[in-house]
Amino acid sequence: MTTKTHPLPRTGGKVLVDQLLIHGADSGYCVPGESYLEVLDALYDQREHFTLYNARHEAGAANMAEAYGKLTGRPGICLVTRGPGACHAAIGVHIAQQDSTPMILLVGQVDRGSMDREAFQEIDYRVMFGGIAKWVAQIEDARRIPEYMARAFRVATSGRPGPVVLALPEDMLTDIVEVEDAAPYTPSRPSVAAEEVEKIAAMVARAERPMMLVGGSGWTDEACAQIRTFAEANGIPVACSFRRQDILDNASECYVGDFGTAVVPSLIKRLAEADLLLVIGARLGEMTTRTYTTLTSPNPSQTLIHVHIDPDEIGRVYSPTLGVVSAPGKLAAALATHDWGQRSRWSDWCKTLRDEYLADTLPPPHDYPLDMGTAMNELRDSLPKDCIVTLDAGNHTGWAQRFLAYQRPGRIIGSTCGAMGYSVPAAVAASLREPDKCVLAFVGDGGFMMSGVEIATAVQHGGRPIVLLFNNGTYGTIRMHQEREHPNRVSGTDLVNPDFGQLAEGLGAHFERVSDTGSFKPALERAMASGRPAVIELVTDPERISTRTTVTALRSAKASS
Repeated sequence: MTTKTHPLPRTGGKVLVDQLLIHGADSGYCVPGESYLEVLDALYDQREHFTLYNARHEAGAANMAEAYGKLTGRPGICLVTRGPGACHAAIGVHIAQQDSTPMILLVGQVDRGSMDREAFQEIDYRVMFGGIAKWVAQIEDARRIPEYMARAFRVATSGRPGPVVLALPEDMLTDIVEVEDAAPYTPSRPSVAAEEVEKIAAMVARAERPMMLVGGSGWTDEACAQIRTFAEANGIPVACSFRRQDILDNASECYVGDFGTAVVPSLIKRLAEADLLLVIGARLGEMTTRTYTTLTSPNPSQTLIHVHIDPDEIGRVYSPTLGVVSAPGKLAAALATHDWGQRSRWSDWCKTLRDEYLADTLPPPHDYPLDMGTAMNELRDSLPKDCIVTLDAGNHTGWAQRFLAYQRPGRIIGSTCGAMGYSVPAAVAASLREPDKCVLAFVGDGGFMMSGVEIATAVQHGGRPIVLLFNNGTYGTIRMHQEREHPNRVSGTDLVNPDFGQLAEGLGAHFERVSDTGSFKPALERAMASGRPAVIELVTDPERISTRTTVTALRSAKASS
């Protein structure tokens, strides 16, 4: 007969930390605060099992946790204090919600006796985060911490992944309780049925010009390999949704580009010509559909098969001919062994799209000292296959999205909600998580000034990301829209930047400044050899406002319209 052991008395803070370890958390990102001192103290005793990275700003900490969630598929843990700390971290929660990333934000809260009095830094987080998190709660009783934490991990990872926010009253964390730990969580993910695979096969087999669109979160390296096997066996062209280009190896003869901000113009035309669209994992959101214009709502002209992990996402905008609720990896595994014998019939169609994609990766003509198209082609050919690339918001990311190539185990990590200041913290988190891999961050001068100081976090904890800083002295994306709508009326977009060399070196980073194409590759090689975080300032001309147009061209187009 087994005797049940009685749990030992613990503070609420220790109970919470014990649950983090039980559920497999190995690290977290924070800016410390007095509202959760008991958690910080409990973490001190678990230094061998849990690494706490103290960021320089709560937005940076939240972005690091979100990037961890993207890389691992497990909830990224972020800890912040009440009021201002939680407000600063809100951007990371918004990114996790729109990017379907598992994340848990733990917020210190005022003591229970002071609530509803507008106490110092008091906020009702259930109201504040209610619209952007999958679940928000406040733990009033320390004895229920195991229950709440187990649910938090399950909610963050089950179905469509996303963020969970838990508020922790300060005095609740100091309560001493006797409570049993929860069992380790297991996520719930729907799987495709055999008859649904048969329906997909029958519908695809009737198509003359099929296209696959893959995207969303939850793709493992194995699932990516399986969907490639299926696509190549059947000769189906595959595009990726915005910033999900690593799902299908870009070297595959079936890869034809991505529906993002750097989309191949011909791909939009080919989507209109397709008679069947098999969507796996992607949401068919605004960015992927160019503000809902590339497909007809609510009834697309193409036969639409939409496979998504969240039943509420299927038919949200576009009514599918067939909707299937399944995790992308489950469907990829089910399709991997299927050869539907149509490859020869679709070969010309697939080759046309592939050739158009490859043509678009050739550097366009230029007359600038620093030709980013050529520089990116050189970078593409020299990067290790497991390189991790993080992207910020802005037109500069078009160079990485259009000219680099991606594959697993390499990764592309970028916010799909267009959050500036994301890529440097994300690169720091990626480098800390994968210290032996090359990590490249793409960021504009505006985005760098929002979060570039997180390089100090990398220096402190041993990360070695390389930051490619595009300096054109302007908020480029907004300047592009200004010139398109109101040419020659520049307002609010000019930037006067600091000496980035002094700033980077002051933070402890290696620094290079590149103003011509020939200097780029040697500078990158020196940065990689430096053994520490590095910043490479790329001095680019604001006239070349994107990979496809110039300020002069935008002004001319407006004048002739």
